[in-house]
Amino acid sequence: MPTLTLTEFKIAATGGALGAVVTGLDVSKPVKPEVILQLKQALRDRHILIFKEQKLDDEQLLNFAFYFGDLYVPPNDVPVLASQPGVTPVVIPISNVDGGYTGTGELAFHSDHHWTPKPSSGSLLYALEVPAVGGDTSWLNLNLAYETLDESTKARIADLQLITYNPFLRDRDTPSSKYRLDRNIPLISPVYPHPLVRTHPESGKKILYLGYSTEVEVVGLEPEAGAELIEQLRQHLNQPQFYYQHKWSVGDIVYWDNQATLHYRQAFDPNERRVMRRVSLAGSRPF
Repeated sequence: MPTLTLTEFKIAATGGALGAVVTGLDVSKPVKPEVILQLKQALRDRHILIFKEQKLDDEQLLNFAFYFGDLYVPPNDVPVLASQPGVTPVVIPISNVDGGYTGTGELAFHSDHHWTPKPSSGSLLYALEVPAVGGDTSWLNLNLAYETLDESTKARIADLQLITYNPFLRDRDTPSSKYRLDRNIPLISPVYPHPLVRTHPESGKKILYLGYSTEVEVVGLEPEAGAELIEQLRQHLNQPQFYYQHKWSVGDIVYWDNQATLHYRQAFDPNERRVMRRVSLAGSRPF
């Protein structure tokens, strides 16, 4: 992606498999329409945008986020991070202190809200405090992952549907699994099949719409065959050529396209503070 320069700001590709860095733009203030359109195109092209040296309160973060969509609201019977029936937090504290969420451990590559009927279109994560070491976030380009599959695999998976099981609604007495092999275990949550190969609703790009470790099931395949296929695809996803790793600085906002990426977090020292704010935006039914 070439560098784009406008009067107020600059967008420059990271040089990795995805991502662009935005500098010279104060997003706490109203943003011009032509700038918003440039940012939306850059997101379609590069999948994540990294805004440097920002200083916002929650209201300013929301005002900026809502240039790109409405707030993500899950169904009452489908819990997600920080939700309760009838309650949808607007700004979620992603923090290991003061009642925040996600702790300090490693978080495997995943797509937010994948198990819901209309997963979020994207999220903005704003860094207030960061640890000296660890806590980096990596994003994975799911369009590039799809495009680099061999043609026979593309043909095999073209029309398959995938169920991603809700990690917030599972029987804690049964071992966790990356694939639902035992269909005799009763479901304790609704399920929503989505295309394994998703078409991006704005760019039209093909997306390998699969998380790295959340429990899944391929509709219509015998369990052993489905598990073998998913393991093959996950091995394909596990390649550094698809990643961008971000070392956080205070004042960074990263806006990622949840429809085209996975994200992963490194573990970090529990004695250090990592304090962030997240806003997730509404999405549409995958097709």
